[in-house]
Amino acid sequence: RRSARVASKPAVVADAPEVSEPQKKKSKTVSAPKIATNGTKELQVGDKIPDITLFDEEDNEVSLKEAAQKTKYLIIFAYPKASTPGCTRQVCGFQKNFEFLQKSDATVFGLSADQPKSQKNFVVKQHLKYSLLSDPSKELIGILGAKKSPSGIKRSHWIFVDGVLRVKKIQISP
Repeated sequence: RRSARVASKPAVVADAPEVSEPQKKKSKTVSAPKIATNGTKELQVGDKIPDITLFDEEDNEVSLKEAAQKTKYLIIFAYPKASTPGCTRQVCGFQKNFEFLQKSDATVFGLSADQPKSQKNFVVKQHLKYSLLSDPSKELIGILGAKKSPSGIKRSHWIFVDGVLRVKKIQISP
């Protein structure tokens, strides 16, 4: 026996194309800019690279704005902690593609809150050909939107083209 509810439904024909209801147009809502944890506006696609200077693994100052002016593509990726398994996989992925990136006029920087000494050990251990930036105050990490609260860093990457943010991927897999 079939219930009245089941009997009242039309039969599904296997060869018939699926007909869906017309999709309603989504209205665009303009939201307020996100505020980074340090009180500044979080960088969005289309924004220019911030004028921030950080230290690399050799304790050299690196100006992001100047670095972006020297190359077509500037790639920054953030990782939670140097020399941990997931972070090692992430830095090795960029290392594996480094030659291609270099030929494409791209500069690569890894970014974490680790001190330059930890970054140096990580570079030496993994034989990295690119620099790792130290952001212990998480100033840039916050502006880029990768700061976890209350502490920590979301594994992420950003691609700047001619100094303008074009790709922003937050909370990604290694």
